[in-house]
Amino acid sequence: MVRRQFESYLVKVFGFADLVAALSEGRTYPLHAWRKVFDAVFLGSACQLASTHRIEFESRAGVLSKRIGPLVEDTLGYAMQRQDPQAIFELGSTIAKRLKKNGVLGSEWARGRVVAAVDGIEICSSYARCCDTCLERKIQRKVDGETRECLQYYHRVSAVTLVSTPFPVFLGIRFQQAGETEVAASLDLLQQLVGQLGRRFIDVLVADAIYLQTPFVRAIELLDLEWVISLKDNQPALLAEAERLTVAPAVCQWSAGNDNFSLWHLPEVEWPVADRMVRVVKTVRVQKVKRVKIERIGERREKKKEEVPVHSTNFYATNVNLGAIPPQFIQRLGRSRWTIDAAAFQTLTTQCHLKQPSVHQDVALVVLTMIRVIRVLAYTLMMVFYHRQVRSHCRKAPPSFCEVARSLALALFTPGADTG
Repeated sequence: MVRRQFESYLVKVFGFADLVAALSEGRTYPLHAWRKVFDAVFLGSACQLASTHRIEFESRAGVLSKRIGPLVEDTLGYAMQRQDPQAIFELGSTIAKRLKKNGVLGSEWARGRVVAAVDGIEICSSYARCCDTCLERKIQRKVDGETRECLQYYHRVSAVTLVSTPFPVFLGIRFQQAGETEVAASLDLLQQLVGQLGRRFIDVLVADAIYLQTPFVRAIELLDLEWVISLKDNQPALLAEAERLTVAPAVCQWSAGNDNFSLWHLPEVEWPVADRMVRVVKTVRVQKVKRVKIERIGERREKKKEEVPVHSTNFYATNVNLGAIPPQFIQRLGRSRWTIDAAAFQTLTTQCHLKQPSVHQDVALVVLTMIRVIRVLAYTLMMVFYHRQVRSHCRKAPPSFCEVARSLALALFTPGADTG
C-alpha cells in the first residue's frame, strides 16, 4: 500500500511520471533506459539506501528487484555521467513551483514571507580517493603513531532551503569548485534559483556570519531580497559599534518555556566597510540547564542535579523594514537559520546518506551532482508525502520519517503490495 500511495501521490499532485519521462536521454544506444536508472536512484534514495553499490544489490535481489530489475553500479555511473544535471535542477524547480501553488510553502509565523536559508556542508572527505574536481587541503593527522601533514580531498555543496515552511524544503544544491568560496558558490546558486523560479519565490534570506560580506549583500539586494545575517567578529567594526550601543538595559524581555530572552533593537548602525547603515538586533538568551554536580560527603561522593543558567548572545544584521512589526520578528528570522543544520542537513546525512561517496572516480562531479540532486529531490518529496499524507491522516501517534522509508522498501519488495 505504501508504494502505491507514494507513487500515486506523486503522479496526482505533481504529474511526476510525465516529468521524469520527459527527461532527455544522454546516451545513443542505452541498454537500460534513463527512466529506469532515474527510478532506481530515486526510489533507492527514498528507501534510504546508502550507496549505488547497495542500489545494485537491491535491484538484483532485494527491495528494488521487482520494481526495477537487475542494474549494475557501473551502469548507474555511466548513465548519470552522460545526463545533463540542469535537467534535474529544472525538475526540482518544477516541483517547487507546484508546492507553492498547492499552498505547501505557507507559514504561520513568517507574516506572509517565504524565508530561505543558505549554507554549505562538506561531503566525501578522503585521504585516498579523489577526482579531478576535488577540493584539497592539508591536515595534521596521526599515521603509524606519528603526526604527519597529509593531503585531504573533499567536496562541499551549497544549499538553499526554505525554513519558514512546516518542514524544510530544499530548492537547490550546487557543488563548490576549486578556487571558489562557499559564499561565491551560494550566490551563484541563488541567482540560478531566482532566474528559474522567479523573484517572488523567496522574500527573506537568512544566513550565517560568513555571508555578511559587502559583495554578497549587494548582490542579493540586486535580486530584491530582504536578508537577516548573523553578526560576529568577521565584521569587527560593525560588531564593536553594536556592542557599544547595547550597553543600556534591554528594550524588551520575554519568556518562552524555561528560557528568558532580552532584546536590543538598533534601527540604524553604521557599517563602515560597506559604507551604509543597517538594522541590528541583539538578543541574550538565558537557558536553564540541568547539570550534574558531584559533592563529597565524608568519604562518599554523591551526584546531584542542579539547574544552572546558560547565557548565549546573538547579533543579527538586517535590511528588513519592520514598520509596525515588533523587532522580535528579526530574532525569529535569525533563529530559523538553524533549521537547515538541525533538521535538513541532519536528516540528509544520517538517514538519506548525503555524504556517501558513491562512484567517486576520475570524472565523478557530474555523477556526484546527479546523485546528490536526486537524493535531495527524493528527500523533499518523501518529506512532503510524510507530512501531507502520513502525519496528517494518523489518528494515533504517527510513524517516524525513517519508519515510512522502511515501509516503502518493504512494499517495493513484497509481491502484490500494490494490488491489495
